[in-house]
Amino acid sequence: MPYDDSPPPTRRARPLSVAAALAAVCLTAAGCGGGQEPGEAGAASPRPGGDAATSTAPVPTGKQPEPTTSASASAKPLPKGPLTGRTVVIDPGHNPGNRDHTREINRQVDIGTGRKECDTTGTATNDGYAEARFTLDVSHRLRALLEAEGARVRLTHDADRPFGPCIDERARIGNEAKADAVVSVHADGSAVGNRGFHVILPAGVKGGGADTSKIVKSSADLGARIAGHFARTTGSAPSNYIGGNTGLNTRDDLGGLNLSTVPKVFVECGNMRDPKDAALLTSASWRQKAAQGLADGITSYLKG
Repeated sequence: MPYDDSPPPTRRARPLSVAAALAAVCLTAAGCGGGQEPGEAGAASPRPGGDAATSTAPVPTGKQPEPTTSASASAKPLPKGPLTGRTVVIDPGHNPGNRDHTREINRQVDIGTGRKECDTTGTATNDGYAEARFTLDVSHRLRALLEAEGARVRLTHDADRPFGPCIDERARIGNEAKADAVVSVHADGSAVGNRGFHVILPAGVKGGGADTSKIVKSSADLGARIAGHFARTTGSAPSNYIGGNTGLNTRDDLGGLNLSTVPKVFVECGNMRDPKDAALLTSASWRQKAAQGLADGITSYLKG
């Protein structure tokens, strides 16, 4: 079936108060910075391979290509706004070309506490709407909203390279940009009946090249604000299978978080394998709401 990836007219982000932003997710949480470790209330992430859905291709060889300039910040003049002078990096999960480069994306990379696949193909709805396509569409909408507020926005990629970038490079792009916030956009691939969104927060990790001690608190604040605004704007409930109904989940096994030196979270916007969630994720109007919820959460964090 056809999908409309063209964004509607941009409207300005309207950040709520901190209390309102957190209310949607903090009623059952013991403090908004917590979240659930894998194995506690709610299932662990169903995607144990890379930093999202698992690929099962053979062990790869080859070198990761360098990013092209289109992944950099927009060169157009930005309006003055509440986010003028702030830098946000948006990380669209996966790359549509990954499916044609399975050997390359299965190459092991260092994530500080071990080694993992460079990237994965991501998941898809039952009728073939790919996560990589979803993440790019939401990321484009989010970029437009943040730039309208004056932010300098950079994407880690824009489907402008054959595959990747690898998870370690995705972290490095945010670090080198000295981003005030990094948000990695994803959609989950869990069982039917598992519904809702969740925000993944970095755990306290120190080992090898990873040390999240300076970003755990700020990332938890960023994640809680995004969760609150996302729930309010989209009408979606926090995940019923991860995070104990808080919409927050803390993990120590994702290279994109472990290697970050700036505040960063992952957002699983819904479950592509559940028909009800899939109907939302494939709707252009809902994706605009998702982008708005993300933008409002980021703006609340940066202005807080």
